[in-house]
Amino acid sequence: MFQKNAKLAILEKGSRIVHKKGFNNTGIKEILNAAGVPKGSFYHYFKNKEDFGLNLLDYYAGFFVERAESVINETDLPPLQRIRRLFSEFLSFFENNGCEMGCPIGNLSQEMGDLSPAFRKKLEEIFIKMRAPLEEGLNEARQKGEIPDSLDTRDTADFIINSWEGAILRMKVQKNAEPLRLFDRMIFKDILYQEI
Repeated sequence: MFQKNAKLAILEKGSRIVHKKGFNNTGIKEILNAAGVPKGSFYHYFKNKEDFGLNLLDYYAGFFVERAESVINETDLPPLQRIRRLFSEFLSFFENNGCEMGCPIGNLSQEMGDLSPAFRKKLEEIFIKMRAPLEEGLNEARQKGEIPDSLDTRDTADFIINSWEGAILRMKVQKNAEPLRLFDRMIFKDILYQEI
């Protein structure tokens, strides 16, 4: 039981530090001190720092995908409103945190995407995982007549993720949530709510 908890502690504490400081500016010793585990524990679970980073990406992605699936699979609202609720929750999260730090997956894409083929491959896999629940929600919206049959739901889900990540990047620069609000208006009032 301790072993499982030690790995989770390393990922949990490491995720916070990396999110705040970046991957290259975070040392293994700093993570282990924060997690309260010995150095040997790190190398028991991770081959090296890059392997830790790849596991960390799965940890970050799991949070987004689990939340997205949970919100999109609720039946209390029509599909497009559920998708909008998901991004509204994240907008509130960023506002409550001073519009700082951004999306850890987006941050690592910018920091590591050009430096590590293994990171680049893992990041692309994660963006595909992030797209899946949105595509599912858009397919349901199409079946219920909320969006045109001609709309490619996979491309639209990719566009939404890409736009969201760009809005978060701009939010970090402006230090306010207006880019996220613009994302909301454009996606959910102009692009998806069309006359059918």
